[in-house]
Amino acid sequence: MLTLTSPVETPFHRVKAGWKLAALCAGTIGLFALQDPRLLAAALAAVAALHLPGGMRFARHALAMLRPIWPFIAVVVLWHLWTGETRSGAAIALRMVTAVAAANLVTMTTRLSDMLAVIERLCRPLSPLIPPRRLALAFALTIRFIPTMAEALGRIRESWSARSPRRPGWRILVPGVLAALDGAEQAAEALRARGGAD
Repeated sequence: MLTLTSPVETPFHRVKAGWKLAALCAGTIGLFALQDPRLLAAALAAVAALHLPGGMRFARHALAMLRPIWPFIAVVVLWHLWTGETRSGAAIALRMVTAVAAANLVTMTTRLSDMLAVIERLCRPLSPLIPPRRLALAFALTIRFIPTMAEALGRIRESWSARSPRRPGWRILVPGVLAALDGAEQAAEALRARGGAD
């Protein structure tokens, strides 16, 4: 649970984590500067093409990691279709998919230790207030746990749907919180086994 790095080797595994994170930040800012859905579609195609050097197994795994955002995309698209703002809805949906796909690519090709090192360097000016190592660990674990928790919630939702015709709604909140606590406990045990965060 502490790593989502893909075992499939790609050229991006050899790129330094700092460069990848900087490119991700710049690319995400650039996405918000684009308003034309055609340009955003081209950006999505470019990000999709970046997954191809890893082969079909890598690409399929990356596509599976996008599964949790499809309900949000559906809501955005349906809302904008209802309000008649299809161009704006298409731009938001394309921007969201592109940004998450790019973030997943960085996550899948970057080791946790490398990400920690970059964040720790960036947090060094805050050392009088909080140890940079702990702050870096908090950031890195947050990044790692978002897709893990989304996947866990997806499994809980599927289990509910298999047992009941009703929509799960708020009813999956308690199992979701318990899954989060269980995941946090497993991560804490793994960290203790590796010597902690210090």
